[in-house]
Amino acid sequence: MSEESARPTSYVHEALELFAGFGEREALVGDGRRLTYADVAAEVRALAAALTRRGVRPGAAVLVMLGNTVEGPLLQLATHLLGCRTMWIAPVTSRREIDEFVALARPDVFVHDARAADGLGAQLAAGLPGVPVLCLGAGGAGPDLTAPAGDPVALPTGVPAPESFLQTSGTTGTPKLVHHRESFYRQVLALAADFRGAGLPLLRHLSHSPMWLASGQITTLFNLFTGGVLFLRDRWDPAAFIATVDAERLTSTFVTPPMLYEVLDHPDLPGADFSAMFMFNVGAGPAAPARLRQAIARFGPVLRIVYGLSEAVVICALPGLTEDPAHPERLRSCGRPYGDVAVQIRDADRRVLPPGVDGEVWVRTKLSFAGYHGRPELTAETLVDGWVRTRDIGHLDADGYLYLVDRLQDRILTRQKSWPIYSRPIEDALATHPEVRAAAVIGVPDPVAGELPHAYVVRAPGATVTGDDLIGLVVRELSDTWAPGAVEFVDALPLNRSAKVDKRALRARYAADHPQDADTVPTASGGRV
Repeated sequence: MSEESARPTSYVHEALELFAGFGEREALVGDGRRLTYADVAAEVRALAAALTRRGVRPGAAVLVMLGNTVEGPLLQLATHLLGCRTMWIAPVTSRREIDEFVALARPDVFVHDARAADGLGAQLAAGLPGVPVLCLGAGGAGPDLTAPAGDPVALPTGVPAPESFLQTSGTTGTPKLVHHRESFYRQVLALAADFRGAGLPLLRHLSHSPMWLASGQITTLFNLFTGGVLFLRDRWDPAAFIATVDAERLTSTFVTPPMLYEVLDHPDLPGADFSAMFMFNVGAGPAAPARLRQAIARFGPVLRIVYGLSEAVVICALPGLTEDPAHPERLRSCGRPYGDVAVQIRDADRRVLPPGVDGEVWVRTKLSFAGYHGRPELTAETLVDGWVRTRDIGHLDADGYLYLVDRLQDRILTRQKSWPIYSRPIEDALATHPEVRAAAVIGVPDPVAGELPHAYVVRAPGATVTGDDLIGLVVRELSDTWAPGAVEFVDALPLNRSAKVDKRALRARYAADHPQDADTVPTASGGRV
C-alpha cells in the first residue's frame, strides 16, 4: 500500500468531473469503437463495479496485460478509482522478462485481454496458482469484466492513493518495476489544466504508445484530461498511419525516429494531407538532422522533439522545429526543460559542469518515478537527493538547450587516442549521405584501439555507396578518431518494443558474427520511454 495516506478522493474523481464537463465530445477511437467522454466515464465506473463485484479490494496489486486498446485507459482509471496498484506487463517482450516481472510484482489479481490472438494471457494465468484471473472479453481464463452487469454494487470510499508499476528493461534484459505514485498523475492533471488554460487547440492525437509504457501513460491521460480525441493503434504500419492522419484530420502524434523515417520514405506520403498537423512529436531516441530536414520540408514547422525516460517521463521539448541559420546545431538538440523540470550536467564526482561540457544528465521533476519496486540499491543509485540520474551523456548550451551524445554505458573507449567518443555524432554524419536511410553505431573490441565504432547502415534502393565511402565521410565530418572500423550494410535495423533501434540486438549480432570477440563486446543498460 502507498506511503501516502488514504483519502476520500483520488485524481480519478477529478478526471471524471472533467469528463462530465466534456460530455458528448468524442474521446477515444480504436478497436472499431468511438467513445464520447460520457461513454468513458460510464465505462470506467462500470469496470470499477465489475472489479469490486469480483472481489478486487482497495490496495490490491492488479497485474495487467493488454495491447494498445480502448480498454487500457478505462481499466487504469477503474482500478485507480478503487485505490489499486496497477502493474503493467509489456506483452511484446520475452517470456523470461515477463516471468521475472510477475515474480517481482507478486499480484493479487491478474487481468488480461481474452481476445488477444497469441494466447499469452491464458498461458500466464496457468502459471499463477491461487491468483484470481479476470478477463476483458469472453472465452478467457476467467470471468469477463465487460459482460452485462449483475446487481448494483457500491464503490468503496476512502481508498488508498493509487499507484502504477511499469515494466522496463531497456537494453539490459533485466526487468525493473518503475514505480509511479499518485503525485505523478496529479502532475499530469496540472499540465493538462495549463494546456486548456493557454487556449491551445484541442488535440486529435494518434498514439501507438500503450499503457505499459511510461510515454503511453502520460500521452493517453494528458489527451483525455485536456478534452481532446485519442486515436489508439496497437500495431505500427506506416501506410495506415499516413491514411489515418489524412482521413481523421489528426493534429498530433508521436513517433520514434525509425518510424519517422518509414513515413518519410513511404510512397503514399506525397499525396497525403498533413495540413491539420499541429504537433508532430519525435522521441525515444536521437533523430538524424539530415532526416529532420526532410521532415521539416515535408510537414512544416510542426515537429516537436521530446526527450524523456520511464523514470522521468518528460524532460525536454523542442517545439516548432525549423532549420535556424543562426543555430544550425539546434537540429541535434532535444530542447529545453519542460514544465517544472530542472536539468544539470554533472561529472563522475557529481559536480555540476558548465555549459558546453559533456557529462551525465541529472533531472528533477514532479513527473519522476518513486523508485524501483523491490530494488532498493538500484533506487538509491538512481534517485539521489530528489534528482534522477539518467545515465545519458550530454551538455547544455548557453541558452539552456540540451544536447545528448550517448548513453553513459555506450561510450566507445579508444585507448589509442585516450579519448572517449560517442555513437550519435557518427550516426548523424552517416545519415547525411543521400543514399543512407538509417544508421546505428556500436563499440566493438579492437586489439590496438581498445574499441572501434562499428556501423550498421540501411541503404536506399539502388544505392551504390560503399563502406569506404562512408568511412571517408565520417573522417571529413568529424576526424579519423571517429572513423568506423567497418561499415556493414543491412536490410533493416532491429527495433525494440519501444520502436527504437535495439543496440543490444546489434551487439548480439556482432558477437554471433565474431565469436572470437564475444566475451568482450560492450553491453549497455537503461531505456527511453
